[in-house]
Amino acid sequence: MELLLEQAKAVGLDALVVTDHDEIDASLEAANLAPEYGLVGIPGMEITSRAGHVLGLGIEERVPPGLPFVETLDQIREQGGVAIVPHPFQKSRSGVAVNVTRKQLAQADAIEVYNSRLLTGRGNRRAKEFAREHDVPMTAGSDAHISEMVGQAVTNIDVTTRDSRAILGAIVDGRTEVQGKRTPWRISFRQAAGGAKRRVISRVGQYFE
Repeated sequence: MELLLEQAKAVGLDALVVTDHDEIDASLEAANLAPEYGLVGIPGMEITSRAGHVLGLGIEERVPPGLPFVETLDQIREQGGVAIVPHPFQKSRSGVAVNVTRKQLAQADAIEVYNSRLLTGRGNRRAKEFAREHDVPMTAGSDAHISEMVGQAVTNIDVTTRDSRAILGAIVDGRTEVQGKRTPWRISFRQAAGGAKRRVISRVGQYFE
């Protein structure tokens, strides 16, 4: 955890959100430690909805996986959080676009239009086109699974105070700009292979339970 925070400080970030898959404990820890590194810490998690992945920012209680897409959005908002859809058009990484209507996708508070781990960039372009067409706020994400990749993609947010609520409010209002660079393909490939291995192990474990 300290490595993530040190890297965030080193690359000049002002705030950091750790979004583990379907878990929130590490994110709460990071948010609590963040001020020691001069950072605004925002808790959150990446939730596996029935349609695919959804980010919940600004929440402090775990949202259960496996809920319908719209219900997942609702549960995030009930906690005062912000619901962001990451890599919506990448089916291989549980993007929701293939499983929801365009109207449902546009109900998100924001859409991630730059994910540094997309190998071709096509998914990013489609996400940006959708966000512009439907007037949905845009964000970027490093999707960093190792500390060195923190800060590969950032969301510049127009706020006057370094405060988590102000930051989240600005996202919902669309006062954001995205920038970033692609994660080196060797690292993306290694992380993808690791993810596939974890999925296989999980499925085997479920089979034998």
